[in-house]
Amino acid sequence: MSTQPFLTVYGHVSIDQIISLREFPQVNTSVDITDKRRYLGGTGGNIATIAARLGVPTAICSYVGNDFPSEYRRFMSESGLILDELVETDDYETSTALIVNNQHNDQITYFYQGPMGHMDPDKSLTGMAERSEMVHFSTGNPEYYIRVMQDLEDKDISISLDPAQEVHRIWTADTFQRAINFTDILFSNQYEMSSMLKYTGMKDPAELPVDLVVLTKGKQGAEIWSKGECSSIPSVPDVSVKDTTGAGDGFRAGFYAGLHRKYDIRRAAMLGAVTASFIIESVGSLTRTPTWEQVLTRAEEKFDF
Repeated sequence: MSTQPFLTVYGHVSIDQIISLREFPQVNTSVDITDKRRYLGGTGGNIATIAARLGVPTAICSYVGNDFPSEYRRFMSESGLILDELVETDDYETSTALIVNNQHNDQITYFYQGPMGHMDPDKSLTGMAERSEMVHFSTGNPEYYIRVMQDLEDKDISISLDPAQEVHRIWTADTFQRAINFTDILFSNQYEMSSMLKYTGMKDPAELPVDLVVLTKGKQGAEIWSKGECSSIPSVPDVSVKDTTGAGDGFRAGFYAGLHRKYDIRRAAMLGAVTASFIIESVGSLTRTPTWEQVLTRAEEKFDF
């Protein structure tokens, strides 16, 4: 296994309990569950594992409990992921997401932070990041990540910030502004961008003080903002949607796979959209992870690639 990653990903490695319902219940009522399954998940684990399976030398930096299932660690290892800094702790159980979907593909998530909510900035993991070309910060303790960003400041490393859904409730104007000062690439979806703009006092993504903004928009595809200009990336047509969990993580992994293979930003984003299209064809973020050959073939079929 390579110990020289192109990409290092910080973020949750969690257990996803995915529940399907026909309709969300009213308060103080109950409904029948139509399906219930357990999967490996977490934004960090998803991005890193999918990227590794696409052939990108990738390391994960994350904390899990000593209850972390051995079959999940084995799956990540067999996917080619570098696990040197996947740390087990006795203090908390592994992060857990309870993800509830209705028949309309709407989703509600209940999340237990576990050890990732108590990361100690004075004990930051930087061994893999310092060897990487790109470092991706996803969900987790903002102060911890800002400390790591500071440690990497003098390195020739591209830093991506991707707080995901936690931008609304864990990040603040203070922490976001401090982190964005170290950021080269900012990832967001259309729902998260509102908080990012509020924190910075900006009116649209073009004003954000980063080199590149990658804005995913579900069925509407994605937007790539660079130097004040926007390039639109369509979603992949004719895809059978089974579960949208992990679609954004798949996009990010495919995007990095494109950059690793020296594609330009627009084509890398197309590869991200194509990777996401495989993820949503099955329930669970990592149950239909494509090969690089499958992604490239679908990109050539669906896009002017």
